[in-house]
Amino acid sequence: MGIVTSVAIYFVIWWTVLFVILPIGMRSQVDEGEVILGTAHSAPARFSLSKIVLRTTIAASLLFALFYVGTEVLGFGIDSFPHIVPGT
Repeated sequence: MGIVTSVAIYFVIWWTVLFVILPIGMRSQVDEGEVILGTAHSAPARFSLSKIVLRTTIAASLLFALFYVGTEVLGFGIDSFPHIVPGT
C-alpha cells in the first residue's frame, strides 16, 4: 500500500469516525438549562473541538491500524470474501 493510498484511507476513516464521535457526550443548552439568547435550543452547551479531534484521531488511528494489519500483514482482501453470484 502506497503512502498516498494510506493517507486517503486514513482520511476517509477519520472523517467517518468524526461523525460517530461528534454526538457522544454532547448536552444541549436545554439539557443544561442555560439557553443563550440568539442561539438554537439544541446548540451544544459546551463544545470542545480539541477533545473531539483528539478522540477522533485516536479512534481512527486504531481502526486504520486494524485495517492495515488485516490487509497488509494478514493478506485479507476483496478476493477473500466468497462470491455473491456463484459461477462468476
